[in-house]
This record gives sequence, structure tokens and C-alpha cells, in this order.
Amino acid sequence: MDHASSGAGSRAVLADVARAGAFFTVATGAGGDPSGRHPVGELYAGGPELAARIAHVRRALGSDDRVAASITFQGLAALLVSAPFAAAVVHATLPELTPRTLHWTPTTDGPWPLWCADPPLRPVPAVDDAVGALAAAVVERHLVPLVEAVRAQVRVSPRVLVGNAASTVASARRMVAAQWPAAADRAAAVAQGLLDTGPLAGAGELRAPSGPDRHWSFRRRSCCLYYRARDGGLCGDCVLLDR
Repeated sequence: MDHASSGAGSRAVLADVARAGAFFTVATGAGGDPSGRHPVGELYAGGPELAARIAHVRRALGSDDRVAASITFQGLAALLVSAPFAAAVVHATLPELTPRTLHWTPTTDGPWPLWCADPPLRPVPAVDDAVGALAAAVVERHLVPLVEAVRAQVRVSPRVLVGNAASTVASARRMVAAQWPAAADRAAAVAQGLLDTGPLAGAGELRAPSGPDRHWSFRRRSCCLYYRARDGGLCGDCVLLDR
């Protein structure tokens, strides 16, 4: 699908991928109340909002700080990964959502709403283009500093957080394949490339497909610790399922 490099093109791409759900939604344009918006880079710089979010998740889950920090990271990672991944897979373009231009609005419950004015679009026609662009723009620009910011708040293992990030990529691939079946092959190839790249490499393994998966299923090599929360349990890709 062809789009302009910015403006209406990015708005159309992000509006389309938002059909996959709240974690895939990045609002654009001049609408809404700008007063409560903050650049996501503030979270990476150690702002108080991240500590407040971890504390909120701890109370909601009835958990300790490490569980809350892990689940907080996983929710934020899903927001940061999902829309760019879907755009790169379905539209072969990557909106440039930087720590300075991508904004979040704090809410008590549910995923934080994201907003970016009119991000430029970068063409990523080939799978390797998409993998390289997502690795630089999402993993290195957002997920790596978010790991560091969360660990500055709570002493949680980086292996846990990187495993959460890898799980988020695998989950985004599954959601995109379900929403856009014609893009399932590209989604699997792009996700596999990302999971073999940079800090995500080695965080899990690809196994024969099960359940709704067509190409492969992901099994991580760490645990997000959710089983230690009140009413928690094991996730479908958890390493503890093998024990």
C-alpha cells in the first residue's frame, strides 16, 4: 500500500493498524486535550510517573515490587511495539515515533493512550528492511532505555524484562496475523528477524506452531513473574511450562 511520507499518510496507516485493539492505537493530529500529554522519553529519564505506575500495578495485582515492575514493563512494551510492528508488516512503512515525539497520557486503568502529531513514514518494503528499522527505532530507541528505567526503580532481572520484550514481539505477530491473515507470512518473518537481532536474540526459541499460530510458536527462556501475583498464573509462552 502506498502512502505519502507524512501527514495524511501516517494518519491513515496508524488509524488502520488501530483496528487490532488498544495496544495498537496511536492517535494523531491536533485533536484531544494536549495538557496531560508527556513525551515517552520522560519515562526513560526516570520521571516519577513510572514509579507511580509500578506502584499502581503492585496494588492492583497484590504483588511485590519485582512482579509489578515486570508487568508494568510488559504493558508499556506492548504499547511501544504493536503499532510500529503492524505498520511495518501490513503497510510496509514505519511511522517515526521517537521518544520526543511520541506522547502518553496517564490513566488509572488500561493501557496509556499514545499520541503523535503527524509522524513521517519510512518505507520498509523488504522483510530485512522492516527488521532493521524496527530494531533501531523500537528496540534500541524505546525498549532498551525502558529496561534501564524500570531497573533503576526496581531491582528486577534484565533477563526477565528482555524476555517480556521478546514475548511482546511474538504476541504482536500473532495479533497481526489474526487481524490481517494475508500479512501472516510477512508478520512471522519480520518477528522472527527481530527475535534473532540485538538484545532480543536468545530470549526465547521458536517451536512448531500450536494453537492459533501458523508458522511457529514462541517459548521464552525466562518468566515474567506473573504467577507470583495474587490470582496469577503461567503465560502461554512461559519457560516454566516445560518443567
